[in-house]
Amino acid sequence: MSKHDSLGFKALRWIQKKLVHTITVPQDPFADLNLDANRPMVYVLKTESLSDINVLRETCLKLGLPSPDEPLLLKGQQVPRLVCLEGAQPLFGQRCGDEEFLQSFTRLLTMHQQDEELDVQLVPVSLFWGRTPGKDDDTMKAAVLEREDPSWLRKSLMILFLGRHNFIQFSNAVSLRYMADEHGTDHSIAHKLARVARVHFRRQRKVMTGPALPNRQALFHSLLNSDSVKRAIAEEAISKKIPESEARDKAMEYMDEIAADYSDSLIRIAERLLTWLWNKLYSGINIKGAEQIRQLHHDGHEIVYVPCHRSHMDYLLLSYILYFQGMVPPHIAAGINLNFWPAGPLFRRGGAFFIRRSFNGNKLYTAVFREYLDQLFAKGYSVEYFTEGGRSRTGRLLVPKTGMLAMTVNSVLRGIERPVTLVPVYLGYDHVMEVATYHKELSGKKKKKESVWQVFGAIRKLGNFGQGYVNFGEPITLQNFLTEKVSDWREQLAQEPDNKPSWLTPVVNSLATEVMTHINGAAAASSVTLSSAVLLAAEQNALERNQLENQLDFYLKLLKEVPYTPYASVVDGDGQSLVDQGLELKKLVQESDALGNIISLEPAHKLSMTYYRNNIIHLLIIPALIANILLRYDNCSRQQLLQIAKAFYALLEAELFMDIKDLDSYIDQLLVQFKQEGLISGNESFEVNNSKINTLLLLSGLISETMQRYAIIFNLLASRPTIERAELEAESHLLAQRLGALHGVTAPEFYDKKLYATLSIRLKDLGYLAGNAELEQIEQMRGYTNTLLRSSVRQTIVDAVAAEH
Repeated sequence: MSKHDSLGFKALRWIQKKLVHTITVPQDPFADLNLDANRPMVYVLKTESLSDINVLRETCLKLGLPSPDEPLLLKGQQVPRLVCLEGAQPLFGQRCGDEEFLQSFTRLLTMHQQDEELDVQLVPVSLFWGRTPGKDDDTMKAAVLEREDPSWLRKSLMILFLGRHNFIQFSNAVSLRYMADEHGTDHSIAHKLARVARVHFRRQRKVMTGPALPNRQALFHSLLNSDSVKRAIAEEAISKKIPESEARDKAMEYMDEIAADYSDSLIRIAERLLTWLWNKLYSGINIKGAEQIRQLHHDGHEIVYVPCHRSHMDYLLLSYILYFQGMVPPHIAAGINLNFWPAGPLFRRGGAFFIRRSFNGNKLYTAVFREYLDQLFAKGYSVEYFTEGGRSRTGRLLVPKTGMLAMTVNSVLRGIERPVTLVPVYLGYDHVMEVATYHKELSGKKKKKESVWQVFGAIRKLGNFGQGYVNFGEPITLQNFLTEKVSDWREQLAQEPDNKPSWLTPVVNSLATEVMTHINGAAAASSVTLSSAVLLAAEQNALERNQLENQLDFYLKLLKEVPYTPYASVVDGDGQSLVDQGLELKKLVQESDALGNIISLEPAHKLSMTYYRNNIIHLLIIPALIANILLRYDNCSRQQLLQIAKAFYALLEAELFMDIKDLDSYIDQLLVQFKQEGLISGNESFEVNNSKINTLLLLSGLISETMQRYAIIFNLLASRPTIERAELEAESHLLAQRLGALHGVTAPEFYDKKLYATLSIRLKDLGYLAGNAELEQIEQMRGYTNTLLRSSVRQTIVDAVAAEH
């Protein structure tokens, strides 16, 4: 009888079922890893442990994976399905040697030498009982409960006290066919494979638990003794004419104001609280791209998360998702406005460090903050900050603030050895609880200061928020980015280490733009965002249900067949299920008459739905532009279509942080899809199919407001080619207000002064401002915009510009 079938093992199974709650990382190994259900599978554990094997067995049964105690038959031979690198740790004495386990590897490799068709996949599996990282001055509790290789007595205590925080992590499979073909099958290769596996398990533990946490006071003294802070203290004493001891005390005050005080105990409590909260609020959290981030951690990268900022939920959601994806929650740069009782102390214990909105030339504060950030990077803590600086009130990404990015780049320039990688993160929600407040602020109402009463007020409003979305975008490794922009940056720094490079500011600005484009590149098209995109483009914001469902089916197919980027995601289901979700969330209203069902937006929700549409408008803006051109230009040729689309894309990519690598190819793919849907016909020139014209009209409506803004700008430029940038911004904003009042435009970004400022900067870069552009170019753009507008809107703009002139 196998020891796994013994009475003692069965008793252990029963005890563990009562005491242990296991979280699987990733939750769906077949979907997230390179596992193949049709190939033989052998599991690799670091240490032979009955409790670990029992957890693996129970998890495999739940996931539909082969059980580790189920023998594997290969060509009539029975081999173990589980290989352990080392024996169990006894209470006294040394563990047994690893020769038995090396023999298992050698046997498997030999079988691959004998059978060229055989390909066993080795699946490393890591078990973690608790995830406390430990501290520089570890306590007795850590010594007893958090040993990496515990004896059976320590393991019993760990199961008792940490059983509710058990994690099992599956890693990408290793092909033994590849190993045998590339490296041979002798005993030395088995040794090498075992060494590689040990390194893998050490790294996995580091990813799961993170670096040791420093004693906070010891950290402060380390910061005070750094050269940069010492210089700042001396300068503060001279400039303020105070003793150095007083300047030093001021530096300590700044450190206490800034620094996090991470508590693993709080994280464990928060995990239970947030699990309850997410289950109450959301019917599901959708995650894409977590595996690539785990791999970056595993490969030793210093990770900096740079998410978009929709809601105060963002802080909690990202940390929660990372925790359950087998990574350590990051240290989060939070605005000092959030440092109010009781939220501030809790956030600080959860890893938040606080930053003032402006440093106001305070050199001592700046030096302390920069040195603290350097220490976080040097010790290997992941960091999170919001490059937008605040929450978006319109649903679009804001123009990025570059302060934290500049500090991160400066840390790299000061010589961090590990690769520092920015990870853009798209956060999306079917419901953002602050949206109503955002619209009040955009209409002129003063922003309320955060307080404990706001927290209680938000708790009272908790309800069905639908789905949440966390998509990890394309990472940016800073050392590689710098080399791409300035090939000899290392040599330049070596020559002039104390001087700020002339290229630093433009490189940081370019980095900020790339971060934002990568966030938008990972957008999630959901039921709410897609439904709002359709209905806001419809007259009276209402459609027959069948027409709405058909339009949603078209968008779903378009986004899947012609993906914006590989990092973007599209909701599962069809038009019917998306409408049902919108009704369930009370975002949509259904009314019935004798002819059927009508779906509409409630007038009270119309404004808020623009927020959700704006989350993903960049995914559909080029298809909408193509549809608009096809509708307004009869028998439009491919060449003409591309010419017009490229002219507008230069503005759209700045306004919406877009980065389509090959615009010609992307548009060609869209045209192919339009033809497959029967919307158009033709190859080098295109004709619209009138029987399906409504589909194109609804799609083109997505760019209607954008085109109106461009028409205002180019009509003004055509009438006054030498107009100054500030004047163009002011008059464009004034005309937008007039146009909105006359034609019922309610989208908040239509009246956003910052948006017109962004466009004016882009116009200057393209040479349209300050009399640099040929009048012919401006006239051409005016002609394009006016042709792509409804006649009534066009006439309003032309008349208003003429009256101004």
